Amino acid sequence: MSETATLIPLSAVDQAMIEQLLDRAFGQDRHARTAYRIRAGMDWLDALSFAALDENEMLVGTIQCWPIALIDHEERPVPLVMVGPVAVVPERQGEGFGVGLMAAMLDAEARLVSEGQPRLAQVLIGDVEYYGRWGFSAASTGGWRCPGPYEQHRLLARGDALAAMPAEGILGPWGG
Repeated sequence: MSETATLIPLSAVDQAMIEQLLDRAFGQDRHARTAYRIRAGMDWLDALSFAALDENEMLVGTIQCWPIALIDHEERPVPLVMVGPVAVVPERQGEGFGVGLMAAMLDAEARLVSEGQPRLAQVLIGDVEYYGRWGFSAASTGGWRCPGPYEQHRLLARGDALAAMPAEGILGPWGG
């Protein structure tokens, strides 16, 4: 990421600008994606969601994190954090903005844990080749399902809390 880039809370950015960036990064049909079904009705977690501004203070990237749950076979929700979308405008991809946004989110998560917040497992739908550098893998998600189409090998999770997670369940919005 450019040394002159700035990371700010996503809540400081106009919602319309965020939507325009997401449309450019993922297409206007992005709302049909399974990730939107998983986090339906939820607001992003402000403490873990950021925007990247370039050297001209233009919005070039965002990361959003969401409160979701893995609902086990007895209908018990277990809280998780869904990471994503991690979005960078097409012409600035490959410059490190996504890496910087991920680092900011992980630093913020570590800060929250040091302040006494529980350490929750994190989940995303993405490429292990990219997200594996932060410990995301499909090793724990083989019995997890999503409410819509997805590729099982792209359902990735990370975190110490995975050891206590149910082996099977369906992802959905956090209701608890």
